[in-house]
Amino acid sequence: MTEARLGGRLALVTGASKGIGAAVAKALAAEGAHMILVARSQKGLEQVDDAIRAAGGTATLLPMDLREGDKIDQMAYAIAERWGKLDILVANAGMLGALTPVSHIQPKTFDQMIATNLTATWRLIRAVDPLLRVAEAGRVVVTTPAEANGAHPYWGPYAASKAGVEALIRSWAAETMQTRLKINLLDPGPVATALRSLAFPGEDTSKIATPDQVAPRFVELCLPDVKQHGQLLTI
Repeated sequence: MTEARLGGRLALVTGASKGIGAAVAKALAAEGAHMILVARSQKGLEQVDDAIRAAGGTATLLPMDLREGDKIDQMAYAIAERWGKLDILVANAGMLGALTPVSHIQPKTFDQMIATNLTATWRLIRAVDPLLRVAEAGRVVVTTPAEANGAHPYWGPYAASKAGVEALIRSWAAETMQTRLKINLLDPGPVATALRSLAFPGEDTSKIATPDQVAPRFVELCLPDVKQHGQLLTI
């Protein structure tokens, strides 16, 4: 049996109830990390937990809406009290919203997009940065889409919020150059997820990657020997 490369590490994955987040959570658990799984769906988290435990891993479930910033702070306090550190953060949660012309976007929709994709990411960074800094080899991977760069008609709110995330992460990485942290953005490319199916209904998913196929690249960026920092990487 291959030796677990993340034995004794603590990993937090957001958007962990399905898709890429669920696949990454299971892959990290298979490498020995104890998982903290965050998502809004209790049922989805329980299904991922069942899979992790069936494979011999362990997990702690935290059903929550990341738009409730106070709950993020409470989560960080609980992690500090129980474990005293956080080794790995995979920030994967996201919301697609409506694909519509910029001039047609409803204020409520725009606010929800910014709150879910951008503000929640900032609150998460703010809450867990101290925990990552005290870890032996703190690792952060933030999922980002191609739409964060370039011109993509009808993707305005999603693109704007994700571009904001990229700017935020690059700033954070630049601020932590002299620490043990390694922080990177990862664009997994087209992946057969529920979010993508909303944007591309009827797409032939046999021609694109599955979440399980891209999960190993996330794991690689969470390993203690990672050298990349502040990079936008693609699969």
